[in-house]
Amino acid sequence: MSEIETVRLTTAQALVRWMLAQRSQLLDGTEVPLFAGVFGIFGHGNVLGLATALHDVRDQLPTWRGQNEQGMALAAVGYARATDRRQVMVATTSVGPGALNMVTAAGVAHANRLPVLLLPGDTFAGRAPDPVLQQVEHFGDPTTSVNDAFRPVSRYFDRIMKPEQLLSTLPQVARVLTDPADAGPVVLALPQDVQAEEYDFPVAMFAPRLHAVPRIRPDRDSLAAAAEIVRGAERPLLVLGGGVRYRARAPRPSRSPRSTGCRSWRPWPAAPWSCTTTRCTRAPWESSAPARPTTWPSTPTSCWPWARGCRTSPRRRGPASRPVSGWSPSTPPASTRSSTTPTPSSATPGRPRRAQRRPRDWAVGTAWAERAPAEKAVWDAYIDRLWAGGVSPDGSLTYAQVVGVVNDASGLDDYAHASGGMPGELHGGWRTGAVDHGGPTSGATMDLEYGFSCMGYEVVAPWGAAIARTDPP
Repeated sequence: MSEIETVRLTTAQALVRWMLAQRSQLLDGTEVPLFAGVFGIFGHGNVLGLATALHDVRDQLPTWRGQNEQGMALAAVGYARATDRRQVMVATTSVGPGALNMVTAAGVAHANRLPVLLLPGDTFAGRAPDPVLQQVEHFGDPTTSVNDAFRPVSRYFDRIMKPEQLLSTLPQVARVLTDPADAGPVVLALPQDVQAEEYDFPVAMFAPRLHAVPRIRPDRDSLAAAAEIVRGAERPLLVLGGGVRYRARAPRPSRSPRSTGCRSWRPWPAAPWSCTTTRCTRAPWESSAPARPTTWPSTPTSCWPWARGCRTSPRRRGPASRPVSGWSPSTPPASTRSSTTPTPSSATPGRPRRAQRRPRDWAVGTAWAERAPAEKAVWDAYIDRLWAGGVSPDGSLTYAQVVGVVNDASGLDDYAHASGGMPGELHGGWRTGAVDHGGPTSGATMDLEYGFSCMGYEVVAPWGAAIARTDPP
């Protein structure tokens, strides 16, 4: 039996070389690096191990220096959204306050299911220097460090105590970062002495690996059950979520507004449809099909929503509505916790066959179909009045007026960001054009951080988005 070929590397060198070997496939088939770059502030805990390894490959894996750790990690989150979760940014920090600064950003990524790889430095595994600079001491539990604060806001967490742990951990890292249902922040705490420990890693570990987002098909029985519910609905409403954005190709101006961003799929052409915050970033305002932009709180209480590519919540439904969580990559806990009828699948391939899509003996009621453009016209007139409200005596503008000014000044290639209270204004008032960027950004026009509603996201997320949109791979 031939011996396994190995190469002797430090833990940090092996981690970096593995990242270089990971590739990602865009929806158009283009192959790009899965890890596009690193945001880093280097100091006690990562300067001698990880920083050295990154410096050696700086021409292949660029590193950007930040001024605040939370800002770097939020920029990484903004990058992930701008690339529709097809590429990942890394953020590394020193031990102590530097690591702890990233916890809020991890919460943003966790709530929004956006992939980021966080590599905080950690205290010495060997404990020869104890305490170390910036260490928060836990006298009753020496195994605890500030990095344990990441556990509640991580999709995957591990502390690398020996170099060989990477053999089993890194495949899980790639799985979580590329899983449409489980994507989110991955945290690998790296004790500073372990970063410099050497090990004979198998060469096969660094072979190029292409990650393509899996296409999940729905179960036929669950799809049939959901179809029966919709077939019996008098006032169906299709709600398009972020899964549609992440699975759809760039919208084409030549297509009709109803199919823009959804390819040629047309669910019951006369049926009203609406959008969640993430999906509305690509929904063309010119379309006459959708009702006013909405999230679950404003869904009509007597309609029957079919949620495509989004999750549902038991707190956000009208008493007479019965959501059908259809064509979402969400895992069962996310799709069933609100008493929905789930048909989990990815947003694009989950569409039923033509014979199942709309029975010949079924159609949306005329009155309900005609209500959508009427409701949209009322909403548009309301936004027009808000935008034209005039400047206050002190010279100030309302949130709605600011959105109007920015919207009017924006072109098809501009990309707006909002968090805190402003996403609600953009969700309801921003008028998205039929834009076709192509490439990894898929035509999105804005980034609304409403999943975690993190103040300050809009300040630094544009940094990550600008890297994605101005310097694509």
